[in-house]
Amino acid sequence: MSIEKGKEIIRKKIVNLTNNPGVYKMLSDKNEILYVGKAKNIPNRLKSYVSDSHLPIRTERMLSLTRKLETTTTTNESEALLLEANLIKRHKPRFNILLRDDKSFPYIFVGQKDKWPQLTKLRGKKNRDGYYFGPFASVGSANWTIKILQKIFLLRVCDDTVFKNRDRACILYQIRRCSAPCVGKIEEKNYKNLVSDAVDFISGKSQRIQKNLSSEMEKASEDLDYEKAAVLRDRIKALTQIQSSQKINQTNLKEADVVSVFKESGKTCVQVFFFRSKQNWGNQAYFPKHDPDEKEEKILSSFLSQFYENKTVPKLVLLNIEINEKTLLEKTFSTREKKEIMIKKAATKDEKIVSEMAQKNAKQALTQKILETESNSKLIDNLADKFNLNFNVNLIEVYDNSHVQGSDAVGALITFGKEGFVKKRYRKFNIKSDAVKGDDYGMMKEVLNRRFVRALKDENTNMTLPDLILIDGGKGQYSVSRETLNDLGLHELPIIAIAKGKNRNAGEETFFHQNKVIKFKKNDPTLFFLQRLRDEAHRFAISTHRAKRRKNLSKSLLDQISGIGRNRKRALLHHFGSAKSVESASFEDLKSVEGIEEKVAKKIHDFFHDN
Repeated sequence: MSIEKGKEIIRKKIVNLTNNPGVYKMLSDKNEILYVGKAKNIPNRLKSYVSDSHLPIRTERMLSLTRKLETTTTTNESEALLLEANLIKRHKPRFNILLRDDKSFPYIFVGQKDKWPQLTKLRGKKNRDGYYFGPFASVGSANWTIKILQKIFLLRVCDDTVFKNRDRACILYQIRRCSAPCVGKIEEKNYKNLVSDAVDFISGKSQRIQKNLSSEMEKASEDLDYEKAAVLRDRIKALTQIQSSQKINQTNLKEADVVSVFKESGKTCVQVFFFRSKQNWGNQAYFPKHDPDEKEEKILSSFLSQFYENKTVPKLVLLNIEINEKTLLEKTFSTREKKEIMIKKAATKDEKIVSEMAQKNAKQALTQKILETESNSKLIDNLADKFNLNFNVNLIEVYDNSHVQGSDAVGALITFGKEGFVKKRYRKFNIKSDAVKGDDYGMMKEVLNRRFVRALKDENTNMTLPDLILIDGGKGQYSVSRETLNDLGLHELPIIAIAKGKNRNAGEETFFHQNKVIKFKKNDPTLFFLQRLRDEAHRFAISTHRAKRRKNLSKSLLDQISGIGRNRKRALLHHFGSAKSVESASFEDLKSVEGIEEKVAKKIHDFFHDN
């Protein structure tokens, strides 16, 4: 394609534009958004696409595909920056630098208005009154911190329903991880003191707490209260453990994200370390998608705008390189957060230490990623050779079904590419047709139809067609799958079916492709690779089936009684232990459940006992 057509579309558009800041979108003939850009002056920015004689190859490819141009004006450049980041994350245009696997981070929450505040982990909106601490780099690091905080401060972690319905202390009290306020093992005033200490500690004020605990332990020993002294000793040990692991004195960064970029072989890793209250709350590696020739500075700028699009920005963002958009990002984030935000390259000794540590981690993560990608590429290429696939294979979709005698039937789809398993392309299918539940062939036909009919109808779907399909099944499954795809016009989409060997032994699998039956030697790397794909699909199918089964099992006859909502059902199950016990409970027992009034208790009793 010629780039002149794309340039001509831009020239015609520029004539009618005013000199305002805003965002522009380049679209293909199929209305696919190819690129989203921002500008302080939209027409001036667009002129560079048609006046520059030496455009990057990537830009030329984009212009050759451009058939439409849309613009949105904003009141200032900061608004344009935020809108650009939002549109990039929503539409994932192929010519933008893309931040992948961007998930919300967990926080630790302590309620402020509760009588007996709970220590818990949460994601999402912060719309409850209380103390929020985070972000933590992963659920694992948040869970670990909660576990240590339990040991130090003995705060409850159970939800309100469990808390209100306990009549004896749980095992957490016995192993000294909870003060058991549910059954009155601690006075409200003393519990509030524990909450206050926990909030102070996680805010970075730990020395006073350690000193107080040591004094209490000495006094308990002097009073010969050795049981209390032992509890305090364990709390001090836990406090020392968390201080050591989080390297509190390593840096003076009170509220900062340390962001370092490292680029090699056309690929990039951005490593983010989270420091709050002078504590290291973990780190996370990101691998933005971009053109191999893209500059580190541009990658990092784009990363920051997308990364913080839906996150709270700390007071300091520490970088390992300078970026051109520093001032704009600072102004935008400061306005949004209503506090002064500083973005700077590491300069002091302490700043350089943590910045270099983040860069070192970025390099290690990228090296590992490149090695994994090369290994995956080799495995995929070997697979293509063994089955005589005369084209490049980039994406493999693997399908499996799971059910128990037709009940809770589900289909599962996983995807594998040259960078490994592509979790965002995993899909589950609840089998809708009662006629095929329990029929493996019918289930596979339904799953494939639903997957590919939607893809063929919706050109803008993120689920592009794969290069190869792997089916967990034998010759029959292969025939049904081939027939289903042929009916949809997908004659060229290759299928490989994998049948379990005799006695279901690994290593004795048989493969069906076209009219050929293929077997591998037991030590063949391609066989191991195919087993790995099959096993991941099977794992995902089984876990999906079990989740559905658990959900259905949680439904009971209680759901058929009017007036029994989620809260009352939960209270009944917590009190009696099971729906069966509720069914056999007396009217008096039902009345004794908190939240079950006499009228409701009679309705429940009559439901189970009236003939």
